[in-house]
Amino acid sequence: MHIRQATIDDIDIIVPLFEGYRIFYRQTPDNNKARLFLTERLKNKESVIYIAFAKANSEKAIGFTQLYPIFSSVSMESMYILNDLFIDSEYRSQGVGQALINTVKDRCRDEHQKGIVIQTEVTNPAQHLYERLGFIKDPDLHYFWATK
Repeated sequence: MHIRQATIDDIDIIVPLFEGYRIFYRQTPDNNKARLFLTERLKNKESVIYIAFAKANSEKAIGFTQLYPIFSSVSMESMYILNDLFIDSEYRSQGVGQALINTVKDRCRDEHQKGIVIQTEVTNPAQHLYERLGFIKDPDLHYFWATK
């Protein structure tokens, strides 16, 4: 397996995985909108995306994760929210998710970030992976306001 940070040139590689992620969360697929959304995030340096490949020098992307920078006013530190993590169904339970998360943890340490927040549904089976990798549930992070 090989993991690397994505660039705008990787949009066509990321879109199918991103759409798989969105479908997992019961969203209607829209490749054009997904392409635009991801392009804007990368172009504006609003997110960091890592792609996992089955092998080095392979074009077969098997998973991805997307991070967004956030800040804590209380601690006056920066951190990341790991908003997206998706592994192609053929490659689940093979360590891809763990490898992607460990890559994110390394980045967090290298940049002296406060930590990583994960936002996911309470029924997401990946919670077992998060807990196994040292993430703990934070009861303080459970409110959301929507415009619609």
